Amino acid sequence: MTFSIELAAEQKSAEVTDWAARLGWVAGLLLFVALVYWLMRQGWKWRGSLQSDLPPLPTAPDEPGAARLTLTGRYHGSTTAGQWLDRIVAHGLGTRSRVELTLTERGLVVVRPGAADFFVPAGRLRGARLDKGIAGKVLAEGGLLIVTWAHGDALIDSGFRSDRAAEHTTWADTLNSMITTTEGTAR
Repeated sequence: MTFSIELAAEQKSAEVTDWAARLGWVAGLLLFVALVYWLMRQGWKWRGSLQSDLPPLPTAPDEPGAARLTLTGRYHGSTTAGQWLDRIVAHGLGTRSRVELTLTERGLVVVRPGAADFFVPAGRLRGARLDKGIAGKVLAEGGLLIVTWAHGDALIDSGFRSDRAAEHTTWADTLNSMITTTEGTAR
């Protein structure tokens, strides 16, 4: 028994003898990580310049009208309609953030603390559905509310996730009935 106690007392970690080599590896790794982040940022900026033909986002009118529905949750980004991996980054549409959505007769008010707010006029809404993913975010089936809307010459899908997922179905149904009603009166 005393032999095992003596053996345990003698065990120590090996001392680091080559600090310069270790510091060199750490510095090299940090430079590599910084290069990767810089390249990712350049790619994001390049994507934004490719989408520079997208007009500025409309802002909410002073009096958007009475709220039909409200939602708080997360904004997960926007993509080209039907292309769930083709993220749109122009005008801050690629920035994830908290969101407060308000649906009125005049349209959809999107308030994003820390990011650019925007407004989708009712005449520009094209549809709503429940889906499982949008660029950079995949959830369970029906975990995202996807709103399709027209902006300039582009059709855009914007993904939202409510703090209370049970609201998604109500939102999709209300938006789709509002769009159908608007199209029926326009013809």
